[in-house]
Amino acid sequence: MTLDLNQKLIPMIQCLTTLSTKPDEVPSAITKFPHILTHSIEEKLCPLLGFFESLGVSGTQLGKLILHNPRIISYSIDSKLSGVVDFLVNIGLTKDGMIGKILVKYPSIMGYNVEKRLRPTTEFLLSLGLTKSDLQKVVINFPEVICRDVDKILKPNLDYLKTRGFASGQIASLVGRYPPVLIKSVKNSLEPRIRFLVEVMDRGIEEAADYPEFFHHGFKKRLERREKLLKQKNVSCSLSEMLDCNHNKFLSRFDLVAKIV
Repeated sequence: MTLDLNQKLIPMIQCLTTLSTKPDEVPSAITKFPHILTHSIEEKLCPLLGFFESLGVSGTQLGKLILHNPRIISYSIDSKLSGVVDFLVNIGLTKDGMIGKILVKYPSIMGYNVEKRLRPTTEFLLSLGLTKSDLQKVVINFPEVICRDVDKILKPNLDYLKTRGFASGQIASLVGRYPPVLIKSVKNSLEPRIRFLVEVMDRGIEEAADYPEFFHHGFKKRLERREKLLKQKNVSCSLSEMLDCNHNKFLSRFDLVAKIV
């Protein structure tokens, strides 16, 4: 036990500490994944750091990637991580920093199986009418979308949009411009917004199709509040004019007074 402590555990903790920027990061990483202490620095941690550095991940981002997602140290570079990177390369992304940024942004992508999850979701997105360029933008900006289950999440959301009257071309545009529309909760996000759009705002769904960011903005604080203010003044405008600005600019744009909190 003393040998392990001196030759393995303490050196690993010291090495992890050099990657940290905050005092609680190493204890937190060990709590999340205690087995991180059982891995070899020379055989596991150093090759892993080198792998990420080759993808453009360095400095504080490298430490954050490892310490906030310590289970990554248990993944095989050859059979797991390289497979994910090769998959991303095959859809047109590059290793000169682009893929590294994706891994930092959404480290969980490295835990998914390429053939069982990542490839089926990207093929599903392409089947909706997205171009390869659209797909690349989805992965760069919203990598979490390609990690969701097609049958359990993406298809049900697609079916819901169809039942509300969105045409195939509109759905392709929606997904291309705001991909999370396929992974947001139908019950808690999509349905309340569409009902409010149609029943309260008296607008057609084509307006949401033209402005997909409609599904991004806060429902209570932005959408309901601003609609109430506009109705008070009997002001008409597009969804983008209404929502695509901070509140002060919104008030100034339509010469409104914030009477409603």
